[in-house]
Amino acid sequence: MRPQNLNCVSLVLIVALLCQSVHSQLQVGFYTTSCTLAELIVKDEVRKGFFKNPGVAAGLVRLHFHDCFVRGCDASVLIDSTSSNKAEKDSPANNPSLRGFEVIDSAKARLEAVCRGVVSCADIVAFAARDSIEITKGLGYIVPAGRRDGRISQASDTFTNLPPPSFNVDQLSKLFANKSFTQEEMVTLSGAHTIGRSHCTAFSNRLYNFNRTSRQDQSLDPPYAAQLKQQYPQGNTSPNLVVPMNPASPAVTDTSYYADILTNRGLFTSDQTLLTNSATANQVNQNAKMPFLWRTKFASAMVKMGKLEVLTGNTGEIRANCRVINS
Repeated sequence: MRPQNLNCVSLVLIVALLCQSVHSQLQVGFYTTSCTLAELIVKDEVRKGFFKNPGVAAGLVRLHFHDCFVRGCDASVLIDSTSSNKAEKDSPANNPSLRGFEVIDSAKARLEAVCRGVVSCADIVAFAARDSIEITKGLGYIVPAGRRDGRISQASDTFTNLPPPSFNVDQLSKLFANKSFTQEEMVTLSGAHTIGRSHCTAFSNRLYNFNRTSRQDQSLDPPYAAQLKQQYPQGNTSPNLVVPMNPASPAVTDTSYYADILTNRGLFTSDQTLLTNSATANQVNQNAKMPFLWRTKFASAMVKMGKLEVLTGNTGEIRANCRVINS
C-alpha cells in the first residue's frame, strides 16, 4: 500500500474514532428533537419551587454536587432507601440537609407526560442546578446532556466522596484532586456556599467544643461567633435549626462568600481554611475583588462537574420514577 493511502486510512480511522467519542459523550441540545421542551419544563419547575421557597435553589445546586461526587452524575442521590439498602440520600452527609427532591419529582412527572422514557433524572438534576444559579443572579451556562441514570445507591459511598465541613485545605484539595479538579477549581466551587443555609450541627463545634485548648475556634470573628451563639444556644438539640451560610445575601449567587472569609466570617472550618494556604488565599482575594471573573470560573467548573463519571449510550437507564430504579 502506498504511503499516501496509509495516510488516508489513518485519517479515516482517526475521524471515525473521534466521531465515536463525540457520539458517546454528552451533547449540547441533546433533547432538541426527542423532547423539545425538556429544559423549559425543568426551568419552570425550578422557578415555581424558588418562588415558594428561595432556599430551594441552593438545595438543587447542592443536590447536583452530592450526586456527581458519588458514583458520578447518575442521579443515584435521588434513589429511596429500601428495607435491604440504605441509599445515599439517607447518609448523615445528606439527611436531613439535602433538599429540592420535590422539584425534581415535579419536573420528571411533567416530562414523563410529554416525553415518556426520554429525559433522565441525572439530566434533570444538572438542568435544575444551572437554573438555580441563574435565578439567584449567577451566570448561566449551557448544559451538555445525555446522561443516563444509575441503578446503585449506597449511603456508605458518601463517606469517602463528600467533604465534611470540618475538612482543612489539604484534605479538600486532595478530595477534589481525586475528582480531577485543580485546587483553584476547588476554591471556585466552594463559592456555592454563597447561597443557602446550614444546620447548626455542621459548625457547632467551632462555637462550643473546638479543641482541648479553646472551646471556640479562634479563627472565627468574635462578633460573628456571638451572633451564631444567639441563633444556636449551647444545649439546643433541635435538628431543624438552621442559619444562612452567607448572611448578607443568602439567596444571591455573588462573591460575598469570599468577602466573609477575608473577615473571618466563613461559617464552616472548610470555608475559613481557605486562608491558611497562600495559593488558596490568593484565590479567595481574587474572587472577592473580581465578581464577574468568579462567576465565569464557577460556570465553567459546574459544567466540568456535570461530566463526572457520566453514564451514556447504552449504560444505565432512564428511570420512570427518579426515586426508584426500573424493575
